[in-house]
Amino acid sequence: MNYRHLGTAGLQVSTVALGGWINYGEGKVADDEARRVVERAYDLGINFYDLADIYGKGEAEKQMGQMLQRYPRHTLVISTKVFWPMSDDINDRGLSRKHIMESIDRSLQNLGTDYVDIYFCHRPDPETPILETARAMHTLIEQGKVLYWGTSEWPASQIAEAVALCERYLLHPPQVEQPQYSMVYRDRVEKQILPVTQPRGIGLVPFSPLAMGLLTGKYDDGIPDDSRFYREPWAKDRYINDANIERVRRLKPIADELGITRAQLALAWLLREPGVSSVITGATRAAQVEDNVGASEVELSAEILDQIEQALS
Repeated sequence: MNYRHLGTAGLQVSTVALGGWINYGEGKVADDEARRVVERAYDLGINFYDLADIYGKGEAEKQMGQMLQRYPRHTLVISTKVFWPMSDDINDRGLSRKHIMESIDRSLQNLGTDYVDIYFCHRPDPETPILETARAMHTLIEQGKVLYWGTSEWPASQIAEAVALCERYLLHPPQVEQPQYSMVYRDRVEKQILPVTQPRGIGLVPFSPLAMGLLTGKYDDGIPDDSRFYREPWAKDRYINDANIERVRRLKPIADELGITRAQLALAWLLREPGVSSVITGATRAAQVEDNVGASEVELSAEILDQIEQALS
């Protein structure tokens, strides 16, 4: 496993992370299999585990948090998130100071830890001033409940505004952004986000780096009945189309030439970007973790990168 700094911060994260979106909480992965996944991830050097309060309405935090209890806390980088409604209460949502201060305590209890390494603002909140949110995050860092804070799927302009406000008011600035980024969803990050985050020392930790499995080649010949795209049509509508399927097929000979899987190729391609600190992967089986971790060691030459660009065009 290789490790990178979280932007310009001293914190180092494994270049491949394990996330809890979709796969954890609400019984989606049985405890025994989930435990094998987490154990294998840790054994292979993954130190970054990404969650959110909304995943299973806290159940993902509880499930993975319990499994991480067996490891020394200083060897783990645990993140969670705040924003989405957690109940019908009018204040149990968003990025207000009230919701942030209450949500962190609930997440810490779920995770069974005294602090999280990274606390993400899961989406921008149009109803709360960014300065209020930044001040709340600063307070949590000063209290020791959070070590670094970040954003997820924020517009570039609001990330820049948050940094500027933190500089003006001497607050701890955001250190990381978690965007959707993959071979088939790239323009927004490359044209808008990276030009703002990289000069400011903010690291990127993309989610859905395999386009929810599309980039593994699993859907070359259709949608299997036991697949995520079959079970969740919203995901299929987001990624599946003739152009994307053909792009993924064209990647196969490139991966074969390198002796790696297409999943490893897709992850290594993201990690080619120096502004990316880690890629957040999902896994329901230990074998998937092993395959994903293999991408950490893959180096892509300029010639291979040119071939990939042609395949994706």
